[in-house]
Amino acid sequence: MEIVWYGLSSFRITERGRSSVVTDPYPDDNGYVHPRPKGDVVTVSCSDPMRNYVRAVRSSSRVLDGPGEYEIGGVFITGVAVFRPVRGDRVSPRNTIFVFEIDDVTVCHLGALDHVPGQSQMEALGAVNVLLTPVGGKDLITADQATEVISMLEPNIIIPMHYQVSGTKLRLPRVETFMKEMGVEQVHPVDSLKVTKSSLPGETQVVLLNPTLNRG
Repeated sequence: MEIVWYGLSSFRITERGRSSVVTDPYPDDNGYVHPRPKGDVVTVSCSDPMRNYVRAVRSSSRVLDGPGEYEIGGVFITGVAVFRPVRGDRVSPRNTIFVFEIDDVTVCHLGALDHVPGQSQMEALGAVNVLLTPVGGKDLITADQATEVISMLEPNIIIPMHYQVSGTKLRLPRVETFMKEMGVEQVHPVDSLKVTKSSLPGETQVVLLNPTLNRG
């Protein structure tokens, strides 16, 4: 399996002979120019315009934007709805966490998570090998909240998302804050992550991905 990051919360997850998945595609804005990859499946975590621009993905045949269980082209996908606790009569916006299982490796994309869910909600996600998590900013979980979620899920690999990227105009927190919370001193970013069940580390590791962007 290969995971490529397009900045913000958008990734492409591919495995030979399986459907390809693109998460949370965004429009060209704030210095981010989506590469417009091909994807068999597009997942949309919420109604935020920076996460639901499906037209950024070419040849997409299925769009998943809510909870449910799906099997598409050899990829098993589970969407779990998470609502932020609110008081009074206000309606809480829904965020869908997606879990992808491909060749016995599970990848969990937390989407627009803006709070630490309860233990029962975390258990509904099952075992997580690779966690794609926001690390703060724009009403999402903060760096310390991300570490709390990580402690509940205990993934093998953590890939931070939705943080400040050089050359873009959207002001977001820097990933260094999260790395400090995790007690990680230095990680060299890579262009993509290739992972198999046998290559999963025994201890939790943080992997930083270089964003693949069309510089416009």
